[in-house]
Amino acid sequence: MGSVLQLFKTLHRTRQQVFKSDVRALEAARIKINEEFKNNKSETSPKKIEELMKIGSDVELLLRTSVIQGIHTDHNTLKLVPRKDLLVENVPYCDAPTQKQ
Repeated sequence: MGSVLQLFKTLHRTRQQVFKSDVRALEAARIKINEEFKNNKSETSPKKIEELMKIGSDVELLLRTSVIQGIHTDHNTLKLVPRKDLLVENVPYCDAPTQKQ
C-alpha cells in the first residue's frame, strides 16, 4: 500500500515539474491522476494492483522523459522549454561522416 501512495506522490511531483507555469495542464493532469487512483482505490487483486502500478510508473517515466513545454511567443512561433531531464540522453550530432577502415 505504501508503494501506491509513493507512486501517487511521484506522479504529482512529476506533473508539477513537467507542466510548470501551465495552469491548465497542471489542473488537467491533477484531475486525471486523482481520478485514476480514486477509480481503482477499492482494487484488491494483487495482480491487478501490480498492473496498475506498472502503468502509473510508465506514465511517470513518459512524462518525465518525453514531454516538453512549448510557449506561444506569437501567432506562429512556439518557444520550447526543455528541462534538464530531457537533455541527458541526447547524443551529439556529427555532420561529418566517419571513414571506415
